[in-house]
Amino acid sequence: MDADRLPSASEVEDEPPVDYESTPLSRAEYIAAIVHLYRGELYRANSWRIRLDNTTNWAVITTAGLLSFSFGDTAHSHWILLVGTALICIFWGFEARRFRFADVWYVRVRKIEENFYGPILRRDPVSPEERWGSLIADDLFFPRFKIGRLYALKHRLRHNYWAIYLVLLFSWSVKVIVHPDTAQSWSEVRDHLGNGLIPWWAPLTYVGVFVIFLLTIALFSFAEPDREHEHGNVSP
Repeated sequence: MDADRLPSASEVEDEPPVDYESTPLSRAEYIAAIVHLYRGELYRANSWRIRLDNTTNWAVITTAGLLSFSFGDTAHSHWILLVGTALICIFWGFEARRFRFADVWYVRVRKIEENFYGPILRRDPVSPEERWGSLIADDLFFPRFKIGRLYALKHRLRHNYWAIYLVLLFSWSVKVIVHPDTAQSWSEVRDHLGNGLIPWWAPLTYVGVFVIFLLTIALFSFAEPDREHEHGNVSP
């Protein structure tokens, strides 16, 4: 066939179809495929890692803004900081969801690292997990989260958000005591807690329930990540 002439329709129809299932891969083709797969999964894992950091940065910036506004004027109510705790919960939920997505890519990356690159570096081409390729293939066809929602919330709270909530609650306590003027007795603290139609015990009840909620998430054991037949127990 002339190299400068395009094949006709009849010639294209006569060509046998490409059958990847019955065509064996050479060693070089297999390695090239794994390398490209690893690069793609690593890029996705790093992208979700950046998204996690962005959510934490939003929460920190929001907290700084709330503190600056609350203490910027004695007329600003302490309820601003309590509303801020609820606002930070939104970022916390976003980050927990992103953490679940990031974990999907990290598990795949770790499988490839431990079962492909690890044996190569040891000069012992025997993978620790015999069916690691099938496990990754199954996960590509039927992707699923490896960790539950409550475990993700617990993980992000214990790694990042406990400090943010601690700063907010401590600042709220200071705000109640010193604004609009420094309280000298419990009755003055109650006057600071009250806000028009809202009784003084309402913010204390809110803080108590919120602290119990945080302690429940942080201390109770929820379902661990589903790591059956998985060596890549690495979390971002």
